[in-house]
Amino acid sequence: MGRAFEVRKQAMAKTAAAKTRIYSKYGREVYMAAKGNPDPEINMELKRIIERAKKEQVPGDIIKRAIDKAKGGTDENYSEVRYEGFGPGNSLFIVECLTDNVARTISNVRNCFTKSNSKLGISGSVVHMFEEKSVFAIKDMTEDEILEIIIENDIDASDIEEDEQGVSIFGKSTDYAKIRNALLSFDDKIEFVTDEIMWVPLTEVTLKNQEDIDMYNKLMTMLDELDDVKDVYNNAIIE
Repeated sequence: MGRAFEVRKQAMAKTAAAKTRIYSKYGREVYMAAKGNPDPEINMELKRIIERAKKEQVPGDIIKRAIDKAKGGTDENYSEVRYEGFGPGNSLFIVECLTDNVARTISNVRNCFTKSNSKLGISGSVVHMFEEKSVFAIKDMTEDEILEIIIENDIDASDIEEDEQGVSIFGKSTDYAKIRNALLSFDDKIEFVTDEIMWVPLTEVTLKNQEDIDMYNKLMTMLDELDDVKDVYNNAIIE
């Protein structure tokens, strides 16, 4: 499905250790979102995180415990922090974290960049080369059907792409709920392959040199192994 898959963050390996990190990550995310309002039918951010967790096969009891903890008023505080950096072959990286210790997290993230011949940048050094978008990828629908939904619901979609796998839709990050509800109103059994708010690069860079590819893979692996890392976005294409 074109760029909807090119810009997706790298999936973590499904090892036992990786699953533990995923469960812990979503436990924190669900907890923080539920502190605002524990009802996912009202709290769209919570609903979005729960659905992402289910796609990652996070057990329902972990999600329930995180919501119950938020309802119970447990005073655990996590900060959302974003780091920007320059990866191998002039690639650009955005690393989003949820942490209870910012000093620990920035030290760990910097170590990942340093050990992969990369460099952590200052705030604002990379993010201007990305756009925050609502991204949906859907199977078994045509571009004409999507266009009809977009027009009927007065949705501002910046781009719609179709290929043999389905259709990808890119819209404003603030229109996430509006686009999703419009699609579900058309078909409440619609299958979302991608259903997220993510950072989409304005330009891409192709890594051809094997050393750059190796360092890219090393950087991604190291970042994936950090418990505090939520999402990693970059503009690299591997040749």
